[in-house]
Amino acid sequence: MKAFSMWIACAALLFAAFVPTASAFAESKENAGAETGKLKSAIVIEQDTGKILFKKNENKELPPASMTKVMTLLLIFKALQNHQISLKDKVNVSEHAASMGGSQVFLEPGETMTVDEMLKAICISSANDASIAMAEHIAGSEKAFVANMNKEAKKLGMRHTHFVNPTGLPVANHYTTANDMAVMARALLNHPQVLHYTSKYEDYLRENTDKKFWLVNTNKLIKTYPGADGLKTGFTNEAKYCLTATAKRNGMRVVAVVMGAPTPKERNKEVAGLMDNAFAAYTTKPLLSKNKTVAMAKVKKGDVAQVPIVTKHPAVLLLKKGESSKGLKKSIKMNGPLQAPIKSGTVVGQFIVKKKGKVISQTPLVVKDNVKRASWWQLFKRSAGTILTH
Repeated sequence: MKAFSMWIACAALLFAAFVPTASAFAESKENAGAETGKLKSAIVIEQDTGKILFKKNENKELPPASMTKVMTLLLIFKALQNHQISLKDKVNVSEHAASMGGSQVFLEPGETMTVDEMLKAICISSANDASIAMAEHIAGSEKAFVANMNKEAKKLGMRHTHFVNPTGLPVANHYTTANDMAVMARALLNHPQVLHYTSKYEDYLRENTDKKFWLVNTNKLIKTYPGADGLKTGFTNEAKYCLTATAKRNGMRVVAVVMGAPTPKERNKEVAGLMDNAFAAYTTKPLLSKNKTVAMAKVKKGDVAQVPIVTKHPAVLLLKKGESSKGLKKSIKMNGPLQAPIKSGTVVGQFIVKKKGKVISQTPLVVKDNVKRASWWQLFKRSAGTILTH
């Protein structure tokens, strides 16, 4: 009997060793959270409104690795928009550009490629050599281009960012944050042409030569995540695995940034999970399209008496799934009277949407056209016309 009792006790101990208790399940859950916690920082925003849907250490200053190229691309697309360069321009590769290490397409000194080809190299293969070549093509030197990068960062209100190069290759005092990356990405996505490049999983350079080069997208979510069409990966030993990603579903676009993931698999899993949660919890309701005229405003001493006031971005309402959009009050608030001269694109007011007295959406309003100062003769005729009508 005593032997039987000892056998029962041993069996109980063995059973306890192999069957998880409630505390063991809790510990397992904590470990899963700890795994997620290996990310140094993260953020998710909705593109049209810029509203933050998730954040974790979003203002922690960290090395961005090749996510730096989001700013490099922004300056390239601004140069295209301003007709400073064109996609067909030939870009000459300098010794300095060709010497870049890390991700590259093995450009040779003296080789030329079009801006279009350089964009493929940067967006798909994260090419450092192409990034430097484009920096030199636009600004004359890498140093001058980096100065423009920091100027643009300041203009966008990125208070925790400083660039030292256009590539993200490791160097002291080169840092940004998840929040600033989201701001940068949002600005870049205002140039939707970038998605023509970032959404490609593969392409080729030097296609009709004996040096044909296969480009494969470093952002694997392009192939695996529904709606994903950009933007930029990053990795260095210091930065670990980083990703600024964007996807669009049912008219809603989100941007997710993760920095400092331990592995590429973890990075992709976390970004996919963050975007899944955003799409599951929120929806958007379009109110006004971009460049929609909402008013005609008088201009003091202008060469025209009135100028159209238009939306700078689409006016969009971000709603939680199931939330009603009834009872909205829409209004226009101007910053003040307009006086010439005024540049096209100058922010002069806000399109405001309120619900139950609370502001739930604000869209900047801008002047549609340039307004020059009126000549004395124009002012005289205008005054004379006013006198004659009274």
